[in-house]
Amino acid sequence: MKIEKSERKVNGRNVMLRSAEESDAACMLVYLKETAGETPFLLREPDEVRLTLQQEETFIRSIAESERDFMLMAFADGKHAGTCSVSGVGRYFRTAHRCSIAIALYRRFCGKGIGRTVLEEALKQAKSNGFEQAELEVSAENAEAIHLYQTLGFETCGRLPDSMRYRDGSCADSFWMVKKL
Repeated sequence: MKIEKSERKVNGRNVMLRSAEESDAACMLVYLKETAGETPFLLREPDEVRLTLQQEETFIRSIAESERDFMLMAFADGKHAGTCSVSGVGRYFRTAHRCSIAIALYRRFCGKGIGRTVLEEALKQAKSNGFEQAELEVSAENAEAIHLYQTLGFETCGRLPDSMRYRDGSCADSFWMVKKL
């Protein structure tokens, strides 16, 4: 699904939100690798981002053609700041009311209100698309993100021990968080 472009001021910055487009594929590949290298809280290592340009274009096109799924890109003062995806959990009636949220910002844009702005817009659009429950998984060690999600109404409903294993052999738990829309 395509979302109309919108602009707003966030802590003195011009922030533009819009749907990802196929022409963003190269930018998205850079974003996936860089953000994966900036934090231990994402699901993959930078070298595990192995999508080709064509695969990323196909992925973006499939989201744009979806009836309810979407991908919002955030730009702060003209620079790509991060992306938030909303995807239905399932096609069957019993799970069609649920959506999964994934968000990541470049580290230099964290803590500036941009993530909150993107999530607020994504949650509003998800509700408009007929989803009744938003879900996400977050590292139990990511206190900043957990705080943000809680202020937006997400509640922790479970803990998955050792859900992520790092290259040094250490592990981290994750929380499953849910918000009724």
